[in-house]
Amino acid sequence: MAAFSVADVKALREKTGAGMMDAKKALEEAAGDIEAAIDGLRAKGLAAVQKKSSRTAAEGLVGVTVDGTKGVAVEVNSETDFVAKNEQFQDFVRSVTTVALTQDSDDIEALKAADYPGGGTVTDKLVENVATIGENQQVRRMKTVTVQNGLVVPYVHNAAAAGLGKIGVLVALESQAGADVLEPLGKQLAMHIAAAFPQALDADGLDAETIERERKIAQEKAAESGKPEMVQEKMVEGAIKKFAKENALLSQLFVIDNKTPIADVVAQAGKDAGSAIVLKDYVRFQLGEGIEKKVEDFAAEVAATRGG
Repeated sequence: MAAFSVADVKALREKTGAGMMDAKKALEEAAGDIEAAIDGLRAKGLAAVQKKSSRTAAEGLVGVTVDGTKGVAVEVNSETDFVAKNEQFQDFVRSVTTVALTQDSDDIEALKAADYPGGGTVTDKLVENVATIGENQQVRRMKTVTVQNGLVVPYVHNAAAAGLGKIGVLVALESQAGADVLEPLGKQLAMHIAAAFPQALDADGLDAETIERERKIAQEKAAESGKPEMVQEKMVEGAIKKFAKENALLSQLFVIDNKTPIADVVAQAGKDAGSAIVLKDYVRFQLGEGIEKKVEDFAAEVAATRGG
C-alpha cells in the first residue's frame, strides 16, 4: 500500500470535494502523489465537486419514516426535479431518513457525520452522489417526534415513491388506544396539516416575530379606520386572535367539515375510543421552504457555455 497520511486524504478531499473512500483509493492508485490523484479523480468525474455547491438546490425530496413511537422527517435538496426522480437519489434520501431515525437529536451536522449503510458517512455518500449525478445536493434539515405511548403516523402528499415526496407530515398521538384507532385518525390529521399549513401546535408556539409583524399590520389598518384609540386597540387584539386561531393547529377548523376545531376532533376520537388521545406534536416539511430560488436565463447560460 502506498504511503500517505490522513492529512493527505483530507487535503485531497478539500481540493476536489471527493468522498473519503474515493480519495483514499485515488491516493493508493497514484502512489501517494496528490496531484496525480487529483488527475485520476478528474478523469473519473469525481473531482471539482465543490464548484457545484454554489448552485441553488431547491428541489429534491422529503423523506418520512416511523418506528412505532418515533418518527423522523428529512429534507434532501437537489437542483432540479429531474434528479428527484432519479432512483439513486431516491435510495439516498430513503437511506438517510432511516439513519436519521437512529439519531438522538435533530442535529443535521451529526446526521451528516453518521455512518451510512454500506460504508463511509452520510456526507461521503452525498459527495459521491454529487459527482456521479452531476448536481449539487444538500441534506438540509430533519425533525424527530416521539411519544411515550401511542403512535407516530406518517403521511406523504402526492408521494413520488414510498415515504418520499414534496410534502411530508408526521403526527404524534399520545394514547393508550390501539393502532386501529390512532392510525386512521393520524392520517386524517396529517392530511389536514398538509393542506392547512399550521405554523405551530398551539397559539403559544407561534413565532414571536411573526406575531409582532401581524400586530404592526393590524395597527396600521386600525389607524386607517379613524376610529377612537380604544376601539383601535380592540381591533388589533381581535386581528391577532384571529391570526392565532387560523394558524395554530389545535384551533384550526378541520378541513373535512370546515367547522370543527382540531382539538375537538381529537377529543371526540378519544371519547369514541374510550381512551384519551393527545395530539402531542407534528411535523410538516414542504420541499424548498425558505430557499430563495435563483432564476436562470437558460439562453444566456448556453451562450456562456459556448463562449458567446
